[in-house]
Amino acid sequence: MTGMTFYTGAHQPHWLWRAGFPLFVSHRQLARKRQLRPALARWALDSGGFTELSMHGAWITPAEAYAAAVARYAGQVGRLDFAAPQDWMCEPFMIERTGLSVREHQARTVANYVGLRRIAPGLPFIPVLQGWRLADYLACADLYATEGIDLAALPLVGLGSVCRRQSTGEIAAIVATFARRGVRLHGFGVKTGGLHLYGHRLASADSMAWSYAARRQPPLPGCTGHKNCANCLTYAAQWRARILASHAARGWQPSLFDDQEAA
Repeated sequence: MTGMTFYTGAHQPHWLWRAGFPLFVSHRQLARKRQLRPALARWALDSGGFTELSMHGAWITPAEAYAAAVARYAGQVGRLDFAAPQDWMCEPFMIERTGLSVREHQARTVANYVGLRRIAPGLPFIPVLQGWRLADYLACADLYATEGIDLAALPLVGLGSVCRRQSTGEIAAIVATFARRGVRLHGFGVKTGGLHLYGHRLASADSMAWSYAARRQPPLPGCTGHKNCANCLTYAAQWRARILASHAARGWQPSLFDDQEAA
């Protein structure tokens, strides 16, 4: 795969109306906004599954309600590249939280995608591969195939349950395996270590790493309204610029993460 779109994770949904580069925004935050208006740049939607499963041990938001919310965002905010489904993460602590098996999490993830596509065929939901080991992800791909879904024929497929171990060789091998199969992957929550290892094999990725870094540092000069820049658009924009420059210096394509319409 060549080139990649990089979505900067945003705690604050109002960044959609301020930032000029691609953003990754959570449904849980955006749903609180009563008034929406057109976004300044392209963006993607996180379903908020990690938080919902952590809190409740299950999805309590009906698929119909989630689809209706995504339809509202697509219509009123616009420029929505894709929306994550209501997938089920497979980290061991999440399996313990739900009391279900990895296989059941995968089956429910696939069923939700199929259901959302049936409820709202015109919305840009993407399937997500869930698992823990490579064999799990391959088994999840087989579940999609059983439903008649050819992952390699789709514009984008999410790779789930990698955030907390995304810079490991194991995840790099999983990414490489699906890249060889022609699957265009989106990496959820990819940090700089993961980008160095396998960013060139991803079609897109999102990252909130800037916020974690900012939390451990004093605020930027001129940022007097907060004790750190963990929710600061200025810091996020500067961090993004450093990431772009770093990867350009490594010899990758200059447009690797750039949005052609970024301000």
